[in-house]
Amino acid sequence: MMRWSWLCFTSILFHVCVQRVWTGIGIQKNKQMVEHLKHYGVVRSNKVAEVMETVDRAMFVPEGIPPYVDCPMDIGYNATISAPHMHASCLQLLEQNLQPGMHALDVGSGSGYLTACFAVMVGPQGRAVGVEHIPELVAYSIKNVQNSAAAPLLQKGSLSMHVGDGRLGWPESAPYDAIHVGAAAAEIPPALIEQLRPGGRLVIPVGNINQDLKVVDKNLDGSISVRSEASVRYVPLTSREAQLRGD
Repeated sequence: MMRWSWLCFTSILFHVCVQRVWTGIGIQKNKQMVEHLKHYGVVRSNKVAEVMETVDRAMFVPEGIPPYVDCPMDIGYNATISAPHMHASCLQLLEQNLQPGMHALDVGSGSGYLTACFAVMVGPQGRAVGVEHIPELVAYSIKNVQNSAAAPLLQKGSLSMHVGDGRLGWPESAPYDAIHVGAAAAEIPPALIEQLRPGGRLVIPVGNINQDLKVVDKNLDGSISVRSEASVRYVPLTSREAQLRGD
């Protein structure tokens, strides 16, 4: 309980939009969580609302933890599942790059929630790939997806989870229209830029103590545009060994 409380406190201090976002304490249903996110202007499109209603967050949070509270949650191995408002914000930023038939990469896929959302958005003709360097979390994420609305996409093969160093991306399914990174990098990994399709978008937290959520667009001519969306606080994007040590 102390770990969960500390994560909530960190979220209150650092996460985007926290001045206006509800805590979610007392919320008992996934649809109710989405309605609150819509009320506070975090979810702004019908498509994002639809996918967050379809993929129940409760399937991706450890048993015994309130799934709809607006805080990051500990999922073990010094990893977390981000707060609902952060997932909603990233889905909004990537919505135009998650159209049916497109390819999406989720780096640091953790419990699999956002990868499942990507898969539902790009559909059976698209491709959603999760990469996580902790094998136990990959196994956990696959189990979670199998219990979710994204299970048919996993069975079909349009959604897949892999053990790997996400800093290197996943070249086998590149190029990607959308790339999301769920941990803070000291700098933007070059491999992710290389695997981004012209016209594609990468959303990644960057920094150590002071972190910014960066939106990286690869223009059609191959040039790169970068802007800061918000100040955030994420666990670090690092090696498996360093993560298990808690560095």
